[in-house]
Amino acid sequence: MIQRLLPLIGFLLLATLLGAGIWLAKVRDPNAIPSPLIGKTAPAFELPALHEPGRTVRSQELLGGAYLLNVFGSWCPGCRDEHPVVTQLAKSGALPVIGFNWKDEREDALRWLARFGDPYALIVVDFEGRTAIDFGVYGAPESFLIGADGIVLYKHIGPLQWDDVEREILPRLAAANAANAATNVPTNAPATAPANAPASAP
Repeated sequence: MIQRLLPLIGFLLLATLLGAGIWLAKVRDPNAIPSPLIGKTAPAFELPALHEPGRTVRSQELLGGAYLLNVFGSWCPGCRDEHPVVTQLAKSGALPVIGFNWKDEREDALRWLARFGDPYALIVVDFEGRTAIDFGVYGAPESFLIGADGIVLYKHIGPLQWDDVEREILPRLAAANAANAATNVPTNAPATAPANAPASAP
């Protein structure tokens, strides 16, 4: 009886080991967890601008140019770690970086930017976190590469490294721009005017 069960036991053990390996890979690399938004239109939003509290920014204003939506907060240690990379990407001119200030106090966010530099072309504020839920944000920092047509091309969880920019973001951006050029879709920067000139992070 036991001999007959040995193949089944061996199969179950192997399946368990494989499942554990996949789970560990996802724990070690949270970016291995796919986002259901990839390939879909980014959630629409209407949010206040950090630097202009009386202004409401609508996601439709950002169509017409690819951009990186970077979720950050003054309370977030990882945001400070990735900030030089965000600054370098913004300065490269490859694409605008739109800040998504999440569950922060306006004064705290402004102080943080004054200290570490403001590389963002525009910053929207999600005080209550409702829009973040629509994007599936569950931590900061997170970043979304959004194409000129509003389609989410890539999601990065955790602090960005420059290697992530070169390996994941820039190739997807180039492919999207090439596809848009082939179909005569504009690839210019978003029509929204920059709120602040980029500043260097220390």
